[in-house]
Amino acid sequence: MRVLLVEDDADLGSRIASALRLENFVVDIARDGEDALHAGLTELFDVAILDLGLPKIDGISVLKGWRESERNLPVLVLTARDGWPDKVASFKAGADDFLPKPFKVEELVLRLRALVRRAAGYASARLNCGPLVFDAQLGTFELDGLPLKLTALEWRVLSCLILRKETVVDRRELNERVYEGDAEVDSNSMEVIIARLRKKIGAERIETVRGRGYMLTAAVTS
Repeated sequence: MRVLLVEDDADLGSRIASALRLENFVVDIARDGEDALHAGLTELFDVAILDLGLPKIDGISVLKGWRESERNLPVLVLTARDGWPDKVASFKAGADDFLPKPFKVEELVLRLRALVRRAAGYASARLNCGPLVFDAQLGTFELDGLPLKLTALEWRVLSCLILRKETVVDRRELNERVYEGDAEVDSNSMEVIIARLRKKIGAERIETVRGRGYMLTAAVTS
């Protein structure tokens, strides 16, 4: 799950990013409204965390710019402004959730996961794909009722695939949602991750669609 974190307070932004990375989120940080507007319009994100008091362009204007350009990524407004007028302005501009500062990181993580799940079209927190179950609220996987141990990269790939189960996910999109922008990525790294996942959940459950990408499927051919 890839997050655009828009926060001009460098110390707070770094602390939030570190906490989210421990929960397997991929985090890109924008320090001002101008960079945030550009990033939200040109890159792929699963969710955005948006402060309102930003340099160059304020948060409400950034959000309006995304929505006017039909960018539908879920947006959680995170701000020290907790008054009713700011909440109304945020939701009118297209926000999906609002969390005032100070806040608990645990609550932020739960809200982000819920936004990503609902944006993918799932009402229930538990997603099934055959014997594979993903608890999108807790961020855990089970296979045949037993906990599935995954590395951070494996978790990111599998969560992306199960949120789009039975649908081909483009390889470029997978890379963008799994690696942070400044990461050095080998050309065959995705194939390595997919191979490891196949060993853990069954090779037949992740199909390679040549020239396009990968698909997680519940169907198993005998």
